Formats: sequence, structure tokens, C-alpha cells
Amino acid sequence: MRVTVISTVLNEGESVRRLMDSLVAQTRPADEVVIVDGGSRDNTVAVLSEYGGRLPLKVLVEPGANISRGRNVAVQAAGGDLFTCADAGEWLEPGWLECLLAPFENPPSGEPSDRWGGGRPQAVAGFFVPDVASPFEIAIGATVLPALAEVNPATFLPSSRSVAFTRAAWQAAGGYPEWIDYCEDLIFDLRVRAACGPFGWAPGALAHFRPRGSLRAFFKQYYRYARGDGKADLWRKRHAIRYATYLVALPAMLALSVSRSPLWLLALGSGFLAYCRTPYRRLLPYLPHLATSGRLRAILLIPLIRVTGDVAKMLGYPAGWAWRIRNWRRAEVHWQQAEPGAPGVR
Repeated sequence: MRVTVISTVLNEGESVRRLMDSLVAQTRPADEVVIVDGGSRDNTVAVLSEYGGRLPLKVLVEPGANISRGRNVAVQAAGGDLFTCADAGEWLEPGWLECLLAPFENPPSGEPSDRWGGGRPQAVAGFFVPDVASPFEIAIGATVLPALAEVNPATFLPSSRSVAFTRAAWQAAGGYPEWIDYCEDLIFDLRVRAACGPFGWAPGALAHFRPRGSLRAFFKQYYRYARGDGKADLWRKRHAIRYATYLVALPAMLALSVSRSPLWLLALGSGFLAYCRTPYRRLLPYLPHLATSGRLRAILLIPLIRVTGDVAKMLGYPAGWAWRIRNWRRAEVHWQQAEPGAPGVR
């Protein structure tokens, strides 16, 4: 199989070296690496060019391209029929590519869910873990990122930080959705799964990435994620539960506190346990590696990070829906109603 690694970059500068060095170190080298630059104003393209002698590298400059457009351009420019996707700024385990390819090269046979014959998947999900250095980054990772043990491979929708797919799957999904700026990989995943069946699972294909380093950057990131959810009409139930929690359950608890009812303490304790139990469970493995002050900071930061993320989502989601209403006549916003797949892609 001819395997192409694709990625998009924009003003990554020196941070892109982490990705490039890890691609050089792969135990199974890529046959081709295609990177699309969205019009960087720094030295990103110059840094990438330094790797031309160490990787089978092709760098394309597409000013103004968003992430989806960049990935689609990379697929169209590639010569093979199997693609793996990574993000700039992250670094990949040496066996990342080898693990991602294993389900294609040694597929389980005769699985009932296989729609393409021979048990071979058309897409494979890798995994990603936070590359953390500070108590704040540890707290963010514990709050928002699933642990490997929490993943159900049958339903997991991979981030395009670590994923592989065939050209046929990309065609069946209609490519990455260029009309949306965030949540593009979720839409792509859902379309691939609808057209091609479940993703294969490669938990050893690990990508390491740095979480946001400040509350402001984290707020901006999750505001954009939720705005993308609203634009694409994703996760209505999840967002409804969040609004109900903050606009109904929280005021009810405050009313109990004013009335001095003993139910207040029970409601408060139960609510806090439900709110922070999973992040604190994820935090436990990190605590032995932190100083006492770092442990306390990480513990105290988790509720603050949760609230910050929830507020960002509650503001971003209606902003996305406002955009969706303004663009209601555009066919692409009704992507969930479109028939997945295309004739002849097999």
C-alpha cells in the first residue's frame, strides 16, 4: 500500500518541527508526506523545506484555505489511495503509522459490520493523549480528554489528530466539509461511518499534543467548538442538558440554600460529585509526579476549567445556530439529510 501522511499548517513556525521530527522517526516510513500551508506569515514554509531531504515531502501553499480545504487539497495532490492525518504541533509515537496501518494490512475476516468485503476497514481510528508540562495543562487534559479505558471502539469518533482512511472512504464522505470552520472532523467521521461502516481501532497509534496554556485560550477554543456544533446541528441533547443544569438545576440549589433547607448540602455535594468525578479520576495518575503546590493547584483548577468550558459552549452554541439560520438555504448545512456515499466508489 502506498501511504500518504497529510497535514495542514498555518503560522506554526518552530512548533511544526515536533511533527516533522516524529515523522522522520517512524518505524514504518511514509511513502509520501503532503502538507498544505494556509498562507503562513511566519517561517513555517521555510522550516518545512528543511525536511525535504529527510522525508518524501510535498509542501503546497493555499492562501486562505481552512483546515478542511487544506486536507482535501492534500488528498487530491497525493498519489496513493491510503491516507493518515496528523496535526501540526503534535508529535507522534515512533510506531504511530505502523499501528494505524495494521488493521488495513491484517484485517479481521468476516466481521458482520463490514460493508466492503474481506473484513477490511475503510477507516481506522488512532488515539491522542495530552503532552502536559504544567499543573494547568494537566488539569485541562483531565477535564476535557477521555482516557483510553473510557473509549468504546464501536462508537468512538476519532480526531483528525490521529486517523487513517482510504480514498474511497474520503470520496464516500464527500471529503472534509469546507463550509465549516470547526468540528469538521466530526462531520467527516459521521459521514465515513454512515457510508463505510465502523472505524477500525488502533489504540497504539498515539499522537501527543499540547492542551491550551491559559483559560482565555481554552475559552476561545471551546467557544469555537460549540459554535461549530451549532452550525452543524450536532449534539442537541448534550447542549440541552448543559443549559438545564445551569439554568434550572443550579438556580434550584441556590433557592434551597436561601431557605436553609438541609437538602441544600445534599444537592450541592451530589452535584459537585457528578460534575467533577470523572476529571478527578483522570487526574489521579498525575498527582504523584507533582509537587504539593502543583497537586493543590490542579485539584482546584478542575472546577474552574469545567465552568469556563461550559460557559464557552453555552455562548458558542447559539452563535452557531444563528449562523445556521442565516444560511438555512445553503444545501451543505443540511448535511445530515444527504444520502451518504456515492455510486461506484468501491
